[in-house]
Amino acid sequence: MMSNALLTRTVRAAVVQTAPVAFDLEATLERVATRTAEAADQGAELVLFPEAFVSAYPRGLTFGTVIGSRSEAGRAWYQRYWESSVALDGEDAARIGAIARAHGVHLTVGVVERAGGSLFCSVALFAPDGTLRHVHRKLIPTAAERIVWAQGDGRSVRGVPTEIGVLGTAVCWEHYMPLLRTALYEDGVQLWLAPTADSRDSWLATMQHVAIEGRCFVLSANQHARRRDYPLDYPLDDVEDPDAIITRGGSCIIDPYGTVLAGPVFDEDALLVADLDLGATIRARLDLDVTGHYARPDVFALHRKLESRDGTA
Repeated sequence: MMSNALLTRTVRAAVVQTAPVAFDLEATLERVATRTAEAADQGAELVLFPEAFVSAYPRGLTFGTVIGSRSEAGRAWYQRYWESSVALDGEDAARIGAIARAHGVHLTVGVVERAGGSLFCSVALFAPDGTLRHVHRKLIPTAAERIVWAQGDGRSVRGVPTEIGVLGTAVCWEHYMPLLRTALYEDGVQLWLAPTADSRDSWLATMQHVAIEGRCFVLSANQHARRRDYPLDYPLDDVEDPDAIITRGGSCIIDPYGTVLAGPVFDEDALLVADLDLGATIRARLDLDVTGHYARPDVFALHRKLESRDGTA
């Protein structure tokens, strides 16, 4: 049970909008360190990076796959992608955790996680002491993402109590899964972390809806990536200008009433910072608590088929 002091404290949060050095793990981790330091210098206690930031969202890449056929060139790109991914049970996690510890922040990073020969679109949450607090694997990769990303199993869909409130994570189009949202609402999420690759104009409305529905603060981070952020031999044949925008961003911070506190920012790198009064997550429930007084458990009920793991999920 969290204390009233924790429920009503103010948290300074930062959302990082930039690009990794795609398919280059070392350079990307350096970028995580640099941008985390910038956020910490502004007093951030919580720092959020975009979906698949370490080390690439492979936009436009087919991996040589069509129905009924795979190419050797595509398999080579998969190996290259796998080699720039991270394992979260050893040195890679320790290196990211060291960044969190160096700056005393809760650090949340979208990573391409490898486990055996498979890859997952995961979000890793590190505590200020550098320990890996929670891992969420995207339940259903969207459309062609399923070529290279396996499905998560659902045990990581839960709120995570921390020293700065209850955190919860949903990735990109997981926000269009109503029961996933409901599960996180049931856990009392106050700070909703939404790393994404969706830069459509409609994404802001989705984030506002979640904030209003869940009576929580929503932080969404997307990459701002240009052609030059990808390898020279990356097969974007119709894009030659190194300054051409591949992903335009749209990161934002929303309060529990749907008010935009920061962003959305497009077509440039950005560091969005806002002070979040957690007491607002209580005040906003006066008239709407979708898993409390505004629910009808006699009519509708959510049954979770997989229990959450203790500790890191």
